[in-house]
Amino acid sequence: MTIQIELDPETEARLSAQAERRGMAPEQYAGELVRENLPSHDTEKGELTREGLHAMLKEVGEGWENRPKLPTSAFTRESFYEDRT
Repeated sequence: MTIQIELDPETEARLSAQAERRGMAPEQYAGELVRENLPSHDTEKGELTREGLHAMLKEVGEGWENRPKLPTSAFTRESFYEDRT
C-alpha cells in the first residue's frame, strides 16, 4: 500500500536525520515507525482473539530480560502501604 502524507519542514528534517542515523531511506524509516507503533490487535470492537492476545502478550514481554531485577521485599504488603499507619 502506498500512502502520501504532508510533513512540515521541521518534521521532515527530523525524519530524514533519524533515517540517516539508521542507514535507511526516509520512506523506509517512516514505514518502520508505522509498523512498530500500530497495534497488532483490534481495539475498536473491544474483543480480543486468541491470536490477538498472544501478539499482545509477546509485545509486552519483549525486552523483559533487560528490565531491572527487584528483590522480593519490594513486593510485600508493607512496601505498598509503608506511609499508612
